[in-house]
Amino acid sequence: MKNAPSNTIVFITGAFVTNDCWKEWTEYFQQMEFKVFAPAWPHKDAPACTLRQRQPDAQIASQRLASLIEYFSQIIAQLDEIPILIGHSMGGLIAQLLLQKGQASAAIAIHSLQPQGVFTFKYSFYKAGWKALGFFTNPNKSYLMSFSAWQYAFTNGMDYDAQKEAYYSYLAPESKLLIRDATTTAAKIDFANPHQPLLFISGSEDRFIPASLNYTNYQKYTHQSSITAYKEFPGRNHFVLGQPGWKEIADYISSWLLNLKS
Repeated sequence: MKNAPSNTIVFITGAFVTNDCWKEWTEYFQQMEFKVFAPAWPHKDAPACTLRQRQPDAQIASQRLASLIEYFSQIIAQLDEIPILIGHSMGGLIAQLLLQKGQASAAIAIHSLQPQGVFTFKYSFYKAGWKALGFFTNPNKSYLMSFSAWQYAFTNGMDYDAQKEAYYSYLAPESKLLIRDATTTAAKIDFANPHQPLLFISGSEDRFIPASLNYTNYQKYTHQSSITAYKEFPGRNHFVLGQPGWKEIADYISSWLLNLKS
């Protein structure tokens, strides 16, 4: 199954951060003559520092995966063409779910959260994500990741000053219920169905979403006439969008998309 991707890109932000993380990416793809959108999540249309001042935030705490998918589905429905979706982490899962609904001309899942039924036994995955699930805490109060947790889960391998700058520039409160939804039928993919081209990007140093988990996700797609691709980059952590060397990944994605058009 192959149709040429459109010239419109919708960037889908992941959990725990704001859409400001796409700033350099939107500029890059605009220069490649794509029409780009990087919408904020509901209740997160503000700078990260403002959102942190609202912690705990009842509106953010109420966010659920099904409503988030519907939110992006409505944005896509208003566009002139079916877009390319580029999502990071939870955004990568949302991109997969929207691709399944026929709302993407191609999708790129960068360090994607796993759909229902895809597992890993890596300890780092559970250590990085356990507190965000918020078991034994009030689910109506949003979760704010600590700096030490950010260092472990997002920016491992980076120097302290870069970790700190990224934390204060992008970190936002998150919904515990939303994170839990990734284990439910709201995150279910029918892997045997045909789909438009899908590329998985992973990083060798990602503790939050290990490369092996992305590879397992990639292998689940079994429709032989559909294009599904996988690429692992060495040295990339979960903060891949802002980590030095991000442009190499953007170059790879743009080349992959141009290949589909040829």
